[in-house]
Amino acid sequence: MAENIGNLRQAAKVLEDIVRMRIDMEKDLKCKYCDSHNVVRNGHSRNKQQRYLCKKCGSVFIDNDALPRMQISVRQLGEVIGQYYGGMSLKELRRQFEQQHGKMLSRSSFDRWLNRFSKIAVGEARKYHPKVGDMWIADETVLKIGGKNIWCWDIIDSDSRFLLATHLSLTRTTKDAQILMEKAESVASKIPKVVLTDSLRAYIDGIELTWGSETKHIQSQPFAEAGISTNKIERFHSTLKTRTEIMRGLKSLKTAQALLDGWLVHYNFFRSHESLDDKTPAEEADVKFPFKDWLDIIEAQSPKHKAETMKLPSKPLHIIYKKRHQGKIRRKSKPSTNLIALTLR
Repeated sequence: MAENIGNLRQAAKVLEDIVRMRIDMEKDLKCKYCDSHNVVRNGHSRNKQQRYLCKKCGSVFIDNDALPRMQISVRQLGEVIGQYYGGMSLKELRRQFEQQHGKMLSRSSFDRWLNRFSKIAVGEARKYHPKVGDMWIADETVLKIGGKNIWCWDIIDSDSRFLLATHLSLTRTTKDAQILMEKAESVASKIPKVVLTDSLRAYIDGIELTWGSETKHIQSQPFAEAGISTNKIERFHSTLKTRTEIMRGLKSLKTAQALLDGWLVHYNFFRSHESLDDKTPAEEADVKFPFKDWLDIIEAQSPKHKAETMKLPSKPLHIIYKKRHQGKIRRKSKPSTNLIALTLR
């Protein structure tokens, strides 16, 4: 009997320590949205996770390593997007994610994440202009998208291997070559002195219409003499095979272009190159990009990272939301007919 009482006391003490520890942790808990400590418990989620309500901004959140309104952790999200742009297929990613984390990775959710953070990364990359050389190399290759042959145009800087622009089209016309050159000029904020291309005639007029006589156009071959060869971009197109793999299943040219723009950020800013002594093209082009990988991009979207620039309303959001709906006229329900009363009458 005494032994049982001792065990109960010991269990009660352990439980008390756990409760005290949880209380201490909740004292240090901060709102995901405004970084306030003024939070209280607010029920549980469908997965039986504790929810919290911030009394300052009115937001409801779960204390986990995830962005607001997301269940997957920031680190897991950074890993899957980085691996996807690195060449791993979605099928392989889903299998690996389930094995490591015991969760299913749905295609629709991943597509939303990929589009969302790729768009953010592309927007951040556009704020920086690389210091590139005066010789650029352009080439085109064919990809299979939605059952159609799509031409992929690329242009890189010869010195830094920085991929200046990529363009998808159904044709190989002068207009397509001109669009590629204009995109490259917008990124580099300069005009090249020399552009190396293959013998495609569209480049002749495309370069002339874009830059006129200010830029010299040299038509070369992959194995021409050193300095005037297109072998650098030919080697780049071997890397393009990984991009071709991840583009399988895409049906829209617009969707494919958005994915290519995201891959351009991955290639320039996150992927190291052996020919550049394991530096990225952005580092070689002296770009001070503040993000080292996709994890940094995603972490920067946390409201805690945006606390200094975030403008919160003067009243909690749940109060504002309530007042917005007070002025709405609700439909009056029809009075119920009492059949017993009518019968008695």
